[in-house]
Amino acid sequence: QFQLVESGGGLVQPGGSLTLSCTASGWKLDHIAVSWFRQAPGKDREGVSCIESDGFAEYALSAKGRFTISRDNAKRTVYLQISSLKPEDTATYYCAAESPTFPLGTCTNWFTGGRFGRWGQGTQVTVSS
Repeated sequence: QFQLVESGGGLVQPGGSLTLSCTASGWKLDHIAVSWFRQAPGKDREGVSCIESDGFAEYALSAKGRFTISRDNAKRTVYLQISSLKPEDTATYYCAAESPTFPLGTCTNWFTGGRFGRWGQGTQVTVSS
């Protein structure tokens, strides 16, 4: 069974950095596009970044400059590096992947999240002094 598990969240001071990991089990990620989303308390879920099977990355406007997505297919893991953390980055961060059966491998229409059939349970990031 194809599952995703996020890790790396925690409590960080403003200005700090963090690297989140999304590790897959049950299926290889090689041909699958993977995205990161986040949801802050009382707010809607929002897209953060997406990485295609060939490594091409897309970012939400709010994420450009401080967020970096990358992947290591051998480790079945997609990473999200966040630098210069701000209190408004506080949220639960989720990774999501295409269904492995017929993946496109692209980030087409990724931002809404509707095309991703597999979601992790999330990892909490809290930015506070």
